[in-house]
This record gives sequence, C-alpha cells and structure tokens, in this order.
Amino acid sequence: MITLKVPDMTCGHCAGVVTKAVQSVDAEAHVDIDLKAQTVTIETKADGGAVSRALETAGYPAETYTTR
Repeated sequence: MITLKVPDMTCGHCAGVVTKAVQSVDAEAHVDIDLKAQTVTIETKADGGAVSRALETAGYPAETYTTR
C-alpha cells in the first residue's frame, strides 16, 4: 500500500486525473482519494517511484510517500 500527499489535488477533476495516472502504471490498482487531506492511498503491486513519476507527468507531483 502506498500513501501519497498530493497538495495540488483540490477537486473532483483532479481526483480523476490522479486516478487515471495511477492506473496507467497499474490498471488493477485500487485508488482511494481524500480531497480534504489531499492524499491518495493506493493498493498496488507497482513501485512507489513509478507511481510518483506518473503523477508528476500528469501535473500532480506528490510531496512524500509511504509504502506498507
């Protein structure tokens, strides 16, 4: 599980773009968005670095991430 802080994610459109970016790395990833906290929690087998790069490419860079 990966949790990312995405400070530029502020609305439903942003959440959709972030979800698509994550799923471009792992189409089967389960993505849970918390707009208020500006976090995304992802259940995936993909590498956290790959997910972070995909978010940055989509225009939503992540500040930090944790993997569990």
